[in-house]
Amino acid sequence: MKYVFPSSFLWGTATSAYQVEGNNNKSDMWAEEYSEGSPYRDYSGDAVDHYNRYKQDIELMASLGLNSYRFSIEWSRIEPEQGVYSQKELDHYRDVIKTCYDNNITPVVTMMHFTSPQWLMKIGGWKNPETADLFAKYCEVVFKEFGQDIPYVLTMNEVNLPVMLKELFINMNFMPPVGMDAKSWTAPGWRESAAAKCGTTIDLYFTFHMASDEESLEIVKDAHCKAREVMKKINPSTKVGLSLALPEIQAIEGGEELAAKVWHDYFGQFKSIIEGDDFIGVQNYTREVYGPEGQVPLAEGTEVTAMGYEYYPEALARTIRNVAKELNIPVLVTEHGIATNDDSRRVEFIQRGLKGLHSCLGDGIQVLGYLYWSTFDNYEWTFGYDPHFGIIGLNRETQERFVKESGRVLGEISKNNAVYYEPEKLLNLYRSEFEI
Repeated sequence: MKYVFPSSFLWGTATSAYQVEGNNNKSDMWAEEYSEGSPYRDYSGDAVDHYNRYKQDIELMASLGLNSYRFSIEWSRIEPEQGVYSQKELDHYRDVIKTCYDNNITPVVTMMHFTSPQWLMKIGGWKNPETADLFAKYCEVVFKEFGQDIPYVLTMNEVNLPVMLKELFINMNFMPPVGMDAKSWTAPGWRESAAAKCGTTIDLYFTFHMASDEESLEIVKDAHCKAREVMKKINPSTKVGLSLALPEIQAIEGGEELAAKVWHDYFGQFKSIIEGDDFIGVQNYTREVYGPEGQVPLAEGTEVTAMGYEYYPEALARTIRNVAKELNIPVLVTEHGIATNDDSRRVEFIQRGLKGLHSCLGDGIQVLGYLYWSTFDNYEWTFGYDPHFGIIGLNRETQERFVKESGRVLGEISKNNAVYYEPEKLLNLYRSEFEI
């Protein structure tokens, strides 16, 4: 079966600055890595050295046939000290965007992908109401430099993730949605050490991941709205949104009320600020099923990914439909991915996810594009370098890149603007086309 997509559809992959650039040593996350008793399994170090290799990497994406690339700008590079902006780093990201255009790739920019400057922790981080204005000022500085070259921008990545983490801390039997080890994340001792490395104390130390109470969530929402306002004022043509981590929420008999509450916590409470956006970034990896006693554990024998999530690519389309019921703005799939060492399962995951996404288009839902997470086997926060999400692998000793079969498949989908999906013939088809 052939599923054809709109001619303007964005096909690409996603990264975050901290996870791929390397040596973001002015960031709060860097301090956490090096804190005593840190829950991070590896040091990020040079990461995949994308900061220095972005030109070759973007050329590689283009050679596969991809037409878009989502990446983030590291706030702590642009503003290493409060009110001090680095022209060198502004020029760096300007050139990243230029390199995208030189290779016929549409840039999708995220202004903050979880990480904040260490200096922000000295003044209370994301529990200080002034942070909203400081974040908006940073966005203003960036947009005055090259906002006219940014067609799509996300203010923040997964603004609901702190809420999800908080819920998971209550029930420690379930894995966090992306890259966070809940059991170690709650340990207080290492946070004191991280605060000291940021030059502050534990009472002021408050990272983005901790913003889950009503007061701090209002600051996050305010930051989004203020950033959107300044960026649209500078360049009205830029499409502005934010992204949410959204598993598909299902219910078995008796779990309907709880499932509705979870959906409100993950999505509903953010609707008021998203309704003023140009699009919403949907990030989906799996589903969650709720019964009267809470989240239903996976049945024995259920296929799971390396992150412990249920292998369930159909969750993408169903989540998009749930969003579209409540928001009348376009959807951009800003992340959809799987951690696995079996690339054939990644190929199947992408294909099945896109089959469902195509049905959403057929029902009139406006979907702008599909950005797979992630471009590389990169640094996955507390889980270090073990989970492999990428369509491009690498030798971490030499930083040599190698394209996986899934990368060739996604590139071919982009070039054809179509998905061929016949499970029993799929891998043989692509092996034949690529002479694998």
